[in-house]
Amino acid sequence: MRTRLTPFAKFLLLLVIAAALFFGYRMLSDSGTIDIKADDTETPEQKEEAPKTDQVPANFEAQSFNFTAPAPQNGTLKGVVELGAAGFNSFIVEIDQNKNWQLKKAEWGNSLVYDGLASGRDITQGLKQYIANMLDYGVGGRDIHFVVSSGAVKVDATQKIISGIKTLGYVVNTVTPEKEAQLALRAALPDAYKDKAFVVDIGSGNTKVSWIDGNRITGLETYGAKYYVDNVEDSEVYLDVRSKVVKVPSSKTKTCFIIGGVPFQLAKQVRQGEERYTVLKAPGAYQPEGAKEKAGINIYNAIADVTGCQQFVFDWDANFTIGFLLSL
Repeated sequence: MRTRLTPFAKFLLLLVIAAALFFGYRMLSDSGTIDIKADDTETPEQKEEAPKTDQVPANFEAQSFNFTAPAPQNGTLKGVVELGAAGFNSFIVEIDQNKNWQLKKAEWGNSLVYDGLASGRDITQGLKQYIANMLDYGVGGRDIHFVVSSGAVKVDATQKIISGIKTLGYVVNTVTPEKEAQLALRAALPDAYKDKAFVVDIGSGNTKVSWIDGNRITGLETYGAKYYVDNVEDSEVYLDVRSKVVKVPSSKTKTCFIIGGVPFQLAKQVRQGEERYTVLKAPGAYQPEGAKEKAGINIYNAIADVTGCQQFVFDWDANFTIGFLLSL
């Protein structure tokens, strides 16, 4: 005999089944067995904290720096002339057998190479004057060297300068950005800081960053302080600098030895007397004067942001060309 359910009984049965399914679902969901996702297409990578992309200048209390570089003993005078993208400079240095060195004389000029305003005659006359000054100071003719920066090499007008140097009977040494970074480190990084600091050289044509990695020097390149000439946006430079400098090991970021034209201008504002080492203020503490300084501070700010470094030490004597002399 078949039992037929009335419509009301069918309704009650469906109600019981629905209630059982509802409470079963709640129990499973609360226990974590069922994972309900919202309408969210975000990937795990997107959930990670995005890198900072704004250019708000970093602010921090600059840390003091106390260090005296060892003086050379019975050293030899050597001279070097640097052709940079915006500077035509010369240095006379005393170097001893242990590679201790001391800057004896420096001359800073303006090559106008980057701006395409230097003529062949201007260059040759300037070179002759630099050489004469070095010879008068006591540097031997064979101890005078010429180095073209990696930033200047990129400028078409540089070939005029190289030709002018060769007509005077001297060898012209050109360097890659990586090599220039390594030479800057040789000059600017004291032995006492080789395991806990890195070096930055903000030039007009490019910026070089370097540090010691085991038994070798690692160097990299990013934009220089005259990137605005090529109509490059500040934000693009800021992000590029961050993407490069993030490679510096955290163990090396307590102190940064920084050199270059814009750091020179920033250091002038806070130098105490004739000190060799000047600690820069935070990027946010400076009011830039002109396009180049504004661009340089943007680069400085990106480096400070990504490394967390709060001790940027400007060396009034160091230059990558002195590193070249130390490598001979």
